[in-house]
Amino acid sequence: MSQAVGHRTMAGTPAARRALSQALVYTVALVLAAIVLVPLAYVVLGGFRTTGQIAAQPVDLPHPWITRNYVEVVSSAAFWLQVASSVVIAVIATGVVVSFGALAAFPLARYEFRGREVLYTLFTLGLLLPISVAALPLYILLRQLNLLETALGVALPEAAFGLPVTIVILRPFMRAIPAELEEAAVIDGCSRFAFFWRILVPLSRPALTTVSILAFVGSWNAYLLPLLVISDPNRWTLPLGVANYSSQYTQDTARILAFTALSMLPALAFFVFAERRIVGGLSGAVKG
Repeated sequence: MSQAVGHRTMAGTPAARRALSQALVYTVALVLAAIVLVPLAYVVLGGFRTTGQIAAQPVDLPHPWITRNYVEVVSSAAFWLQVASSVVIAVIATGVVVSFGALAAFPLARYEFRGREVLYTLFTLGLLLPISVAALPLYILLRQLNLLETALGVALPEAAFGLPVTIVILRPFMRAIPAELEEAAVIDGCSRFAFFWRILVPLSRPALTTVSILAFVGSWNAYLLPLLVISDPNRWTLPLGVANYSSQYTQDTARILAFTALSMLPALAFFVFAERRIVGGLSGAVKG
């Protein structure tokens, strides 16, 4: 009787509840990790097999390991043209997003003026507007501006659609900078823009890094906008190249998997390398 009571008491202790909650959290985390990582592993490992092996054993490790698929993709000139196009567009979009996002977030965070919250609300409403809704008017606008078939025609709209989330992340960071620091800078003869450039931007580096990474990865993975703007195969980005490669080599599944793995590798490596900065930037935005 006393042992049963003791077991019930142990099960009801805070330590037991904490251990149970941790086990539940770890279980959910492992399940989510498996959902994300298993398809990635399947794509990467599938590129080291032949189409016949995949057809015979869809889920299996490469045996033997075949590098021919990856070698053929890497030796293709079209692949490197698409990589260059993706890099150029992503760099332009990221630069525009970070520059204009920081300039827009600065007054919204540091100064009181009529209509400030209304303006900020308009930016946040931009998060609700998917790019597919604006596809037709955007295409007409880019055609009138002679930006079709150009990197700017893709990068500028990507930057415009990336501005809302950039401002939402940057504003709390800039708002959290103590006002006393700005007052001291003004006393020392620092102008508003000098305070922004010399003090606020360096202090907001975690948030700037976060929005840079999100903008770069988002631009790298974009499909609809490049499809809308670019029809020249020599200027395609990697997502367009993957779609074309899949239709061109429909019967060669292993080769398609190799191309897909190589196309997502740069953005994936960039994201993994900067993961801690992303988490730090987002947590700081929440605190702000």
